[in-house]
Amino acid sequence: MQKGMSQGDIEKRTGLLRCYLSRVENGHTIPSLDTLAKIAGAMELPLGQFFADHHSNGNSKSLPPLTEDEVRFLSQVRRYATNLNDSDRKLVLAMVKKMASSSSK
Repeated sequence: MQKGMSQGDIEKRTGLLRCYLSRVENGHTIPSLDTLAKIAGAMELPLGQFFADHHSNGNSKSLPPLTEDEVRFLSQVRRYATNLNDSDRKLVLAMVKKMASSSSK
């Protein structure tokens, strides 16, 4: 609405069906990052804007919006993580936490 675009406008620009876009908009379907990238491109928005915390209620710390590089990195992690078992996922997460804590010192 802020962009003055209808679902039909986005349908024409992305090739995604209007009924699908409606389900995404209303939270009935969770799109892939590739699909979000199509929608962001159609709306002329940076993909990271979809991940910004616009509804912080004061109880939780508001996170800064993700950059395009961060979104691309998370997309790659998601793609590779599907091939990991639960134990390996926990190991990767522990490694990331360790690297993040040591780089902030």
